[in-house]
Amino acid sequence: MTEAIIFDLDGSMVDSMWIWRDIDIEYLGKFGISLPKNLQSCIEGMSFSETAAYFKERFQLPCTLDEIKADWNRMAKDKYTYEVPIKEGVPELLEYCKESGIKLGIATSNSRELVEALVSAHHYTSYFDCIMTACDVSIGKPAPDIYLAVAKALCVSPENCLVFEDIIPGIQAGLSAGMKVCAVYDKYSEHQDEEKHRMADYYTYHFRELVEEGIIVGPKEARAGILAEC
Repeated sequence: MTEAIIFDLDGSMVDSMWIWRDIDIEYLGKFGISLPKNLQSCIEGMSFSETAAYFKERFQLPCTLDEIKADWNRMAKDKYTYEVPIKEGVPELLEYCKESGIKLGIATSNSRELVEALVSAHHYTSYFDCIMTACDVSIGKPAPDIYLAVAKALCVSPENCLVFEDIIPGIQAGLSAGMKVCAVYDKYSEHQDEEKHRMADYYTYHFRELVEEGIIVGPKEARAGILAEC
């Protein structure tokens, strides 16, 4: 029985990884710096604040951390509000969870401003019982802190939580928290697919099949099944 589902945001619940490459190119270009090929792999799993600190140190930026984060929020907010699409099957899964008594949370490395802008734009605010960012805990993914914090806020034991993640550090975080993890296909982590299949409990392309195949069973369905057996 699944009592709670916790979504990573970028690359898992929404198709948004494409915008960050463009933002990184534009932002670093202001300082005459070209985008390093290994940048994404270096910052995977980091919180918004940790990423800002990494940029400041690696590229010797003259800005404060708050200025860096404010620039990123400004550059990305319209895209998260109007351009970033929800992944196929997510709306149906959210509705199923609502009907089945499954609690919903978001555990993201992104900024609160951007995740709340996106959730509000798609009218999903009422679906989620908890939205938490990695800046709300002491350390980002692959540490399990954010997933444990969301489970605690939802009043659900970790073993009864299912996590959706698109990258290796996120999968590691969910597993380290003692939760079941479903890896999600995303174009930008396609090179990790073999490892994602190996590490995660499940793998999905469209979310819909998880309900159809009975992998996700909510408390209401579980109780109905027990009563039927009696």
